[in-house]
Amino acid sequence: MARVRNDLLTRVVMLLCFGTALLSLAVRWHMTSSTTADTKLKTGGNVILSEKAFAAEKPWQLIQGRQNAIASNISNLLSAKSSAQEKSSLGLVSGKTLLVVALSDRRVYVYHGDVVVASYPIGVGKKGWETPTGTFEIIHKQLNPMWRHPITGKVFPSGEDSPLGDRWIGFWSDGRNQIGFHGTPDEEVVGSAISHGCLRMRNPDVRLLYHQVSLGTPVEVRQ
Repeated sequence: MARVRNDLLTRVVMLLCFGTALLSLAVRWHMTSSTTADTKLKTGGNVILSEKAFAAEKPWQLIQGRQNAIASNISNLLSAKSSAQEKSSLGLVSGKTLLVVALSDRRVYVYHGDVVVASYPIGVGKKGWETPTGTFEIIHKQLNPMWRHPITGKVFPSGEDSPLGDRWIGFWSDGRNQIGFHGTPDEEVVGSAISHGCLRMRNPDVRLLYHQVSLGTPVEVRQ
């Protein structure tokens, strides 16, 4: 009697296992067919994923895809901003005034962008008082300046006979002495090495230059 019951129980367990396996296979086949039908929508030869397809994707795949899209958008925005800034910077430089002093030519050239808009003859520093070379900027402008002799200390007041003429445009200083463009009552010395480092100009020329520059205008002094 016990043996009959054991055989019956064994058969029931086997039937249950077999039925479970069949049910599992049927469910898996149904899900696979449904996912394939819903997700592989062909348009022009490209596979497009539907809402159900996204739900069926593994979570890490969805996250990775969204991260890639965000990174691409950020990259595009940064690239566009950089391009705009570069164009803005180039535009600013192209319209900037620059003074280029060529000591060997004894001339100063006024650039607006990359175009020379004016050129004036200058007197330069004599031996022992050479005009410094390098890149500077306008730091001081003054009408009717006074002048103190760097050796004797004598002060020359402003006026028609002032060694600085009636305009001063300074671009260098050591805290005590200054160097810059200025006029002169002796216009015949313009074009020679005669000054204590300054750049002497004819009075009509330095008046024009005075209006062409402002504080901060770059000055490049070359040999």
